[in-house]
Amino acid sequence: MANELTIGKNNMVSLVSDNPLGELIKPLSHEILLFDSYVAGTTHIKDETVFDDVKEGTKLTLLREPENRFDENAILVLDEKKRKLGYIPEKDNIVFARLMDAGKYLTAKVKDYEPKGSFRKISISIYLVDF
Repeated sequence: MANELTIGKNNMVSLVSDNPLGELIKPLSHEILLFDSYVAGTTHIKDETVFDDVKEGTKLTLLREPENRFDENAILVLDEKKRKLGYIPEKDNIVFARLMDAGKYLTAKVKDYEPKGSFRKISISIYLVDF
C-alpha cells in the first residue's frame, strides 16, 4: 500500500506511504535565511573526529539546551550524525532561542570551514524552516 490515496474518517483523503510524515512534508517546506554566524566552543570538543565530516554545505541540527548553566539561551550545534560541534554564540542566540521556544524549527548549514590548529572556524548560515 505504498504511496496510495485512501479515503479515511469523515471522507478525508490521505496519502499512505512507507515514508515517515517528515518526508511527505518536505516538498511543502522551504528555508528562510535568517543570519550568518559561526560555531562557538569548538576548542572544547574532546573528540576531534567529529570535525572530519564538516565541509561547506553540511546540514546541521540546532537544539535548545535551556538547562545550560552558563547560558539560558544556549543552542547546541550538531552534525548530521547528531554529534556536538559547539554552540551558537551567546551574542547571537537570544532571538533564535525565543523562536525555538515558540515552536519554530531552525536549522543551519556550513558556509565555510577552516581548521586552524586546535581551533576550528566553522561559519554557518541559520535558517527558519517554514511549512
